[in-house]
Amino acid sequence: MGVWTLATGRITPPGQPSWLVILVLVAFSVVGIVTAVLDGQGWRGVDKPLRPLLAAVALLALLRYPPRLAWVWSGVALGALGAGSWATWQKLVVGVARAEGHTYVIQFGNLSMLLGVLCLAGLGFAYGRRHRRLWLALMLLGAVAGILGSLFSGSRGGWVGFPVILLVLYRGYGDRLATRRKAALAVGILVAVSAVYLLPQTGVQQRVHQAIDDVSRYVSGESQTSSVGARFEMWKGASRLILDKPLLGWGDDGYQAGMQALAEADVIHPGVTIYGHAHNEFIDTFAKQGIIGLLALLALYLVPMRLFSRRLEAADLTQRSVAIAGVLLPVAYIDFGLSQAFLSHNSGIMMYGFLLVVLWASHCQHAGVTQAVDQTR
Repeated sequence: MGVWTLATGRITPPGQPSWLVILVLVAFSVVGIVTAVLDGQGWRGVDKPLRPLLAAVALLALLRYPPRLAWVWSGVALGALGAGSWATWQKLVVGVARAEGHTYVIQFGNLSMLLGVLCLAGLGFAYGRRHRRLWLALMLLGAVAGILGSLFSGSRGGWVGFPVILLVLYRGYGDRLATRRKAALAVGILVAVSAVYLLPQTGVQQRVHQAIDDVSRYVSGESQTSSVGARFEMWKGASRLILDKPLLGWGDDGYQAGMQALAEADVIHPGVTIYGHAHNEFIDTFAKQGIIGLLALLALYLVPMRLFSRRLEAADLTQRSVAIAGVLLPVAYIDFGLSQAFLSHNSGIMMYGFLLVVLWASHCQHAGVTQAVDQTR
């Protein structure tokens, strides 16, 4: 669709903010492609970094033919409901230890969490709809289902940043809530968190205790290959590689060889060399693509976050809901990236790139309409 829009010349000229979104997508893609070529990976290495470039092309079409917000929000809610329902079935009926859908458990859990918190962002849109109660019910059910999907997956990385997510939501909607409602929400959140932790069916308490035990055993030298301990070892090894090649990095294949050499030198535990990334988006990117890649990654997150944040106080709740979702997307990915190289998976890069351009096109469409109305008053 984007290529067709380019070929036929039916492009809506992007404004400066839209060009910035396109620029960070293209820059991240180009850095990844160049790194893969220099590393001798061929198409195997070019495939994933090509996705943000395709998302940038898709944005040109979406700016010309923006999606209907009702379809965007209903899609987010149905996705969250699907993920949460499937996770509930796997955890409570099938009896699996960690719900994973049909993909990698960490990706499944974190993307489920993402869809859930985006449903919370969509409450402003739902409030202004004609069938308000139905829309609010859909968004709230989607939020609960998405968050449950994350809890049942046991993917702890998605839980760490939840307080920051709540702060973003408060920043966006706090001024619309009376003091009593704020107090009631605070109490409700505390009760919900306590229940989730105490109920053994969720598995949250077990996962938290396991993380604490992993840290304790790593510090004592008892285990370097537990879930948390292995991450510490990978971060240590990747940090050593960064010091050797800080500008351009090692590339994917070079990273593997470098980690193997560190294991042979007894710098890191040999058990962690089986992993293809450092289980931290920022350390992994720095090690493989150098400071240039790290800057491209930071721009991919921080530039859209800044652009969306300008409309967090918009008078129109529909516009505000899109802005909140646009801020939550990179915030959630930064959280996910602290314990997982999230963008190294197809699901991670596809979800971020294409959800970003859909939200940005919706943001531009509604911001333009709102500004036009304001100017006529």
